[in-house]
Amino acid sequence: MSTLVEDLKHLESAEDFLNYFAIPYDVAVVQVSRLHILKRFQQYLAHTGGVESLPAASAFAACRALLARAHNDFVASSGIEQKVFKVFQTAQGEHRVTIEGLRRSLGS
Repeated sequence: MSTLVEDLKHLESAEDFLNYFAIPYDVAVVQVSRLHILKRFQQYLAHTGGVESLPAASAFAACRALLARAHNDFVASSGIEQKVFKVFQTAQGEHRVTIEGLRRSLGS
């Protein structure tokens, strides 16, 4: 498992990740949604508890499946539709302000 974690630390681009896991990908999709794909992959991993929490024997396969799923999320959909990043969530009126934030802004 430590080899997988160490390998992942050295990957820099969406293409690096997709190539490492030998996932066929649509170049046009990756060019437009590379950050969205990586963010969604990170979200999927976080939902499982992270790479370290995966059983060593199946960690590579699990990561491969999650990354393929993340890529596929953007094949027929856009980053705006998927709302991966907070900026897209707040742009749709989902902005939340805490009471403490209001107090600070009012100088109370």
